[in-house]
Amino acid sequence: MIQSLFTEEQIHDRVAALGRQIDADYAGRSLVLVSVLRGSIFFTTDLARRITLPLAMDFLSISSYGEGSEGVVRITKDLEESIAGKDVLLVEDIVDTGFTLKYLLRSLQSRNPASLEVCTLLDRKARRIIEMDLKYVGFEIPDKFVVGYGLDYKQQFRNLPFIGVVHPGKL
Repeated sequence: MIQSLFTEEQIHDRVAALGRQIDADYAGRSLVLVSVLRGSIFFTTDLARRITLPLAMDFLSISSYGEGSEGVVRITKDLEESIAGKDVLLVEDIVDTGFTLKYLLRSLQSRNPASLEVCTLLDRKARRIIEMDLKYVGFEIPDKFVVGYGLDYKQQFRNLPFIGVVHPGKL
């Protein structure tokens, strides 16, 4: 079964706090939120509603191939707009080993944004291999498999309003 890790209310409160922090940090500027599909879509839309600055949204989709955490990452859906000269906030559902995020940051940085920062809903530091500077973090989580609020297990459970720990062998 699924054991709750963060309630809907806890998520709501944390996203609101992140929105206020982003508003303060980017005051007087506009922002481009780049969401990594599919897992971060719930977080990105809720976060966007909490940010009062002018903002645009764009989306990337990726896939990983290979065994383990060092598989090959490939962009399967690229941004539709240029981010050159713009303040960009990459929105992730979860940062784990850091390999995928490193690839995405390198790809986005090559497009010459004015600034590039990361906002992740979940940070699983226990599995980190590549250290990353995460400016905005919703929650730090233990080394557990989580679902809900956009995160899935075999494309299921994304629609749960909370984040929970799942034991795939018990489903």
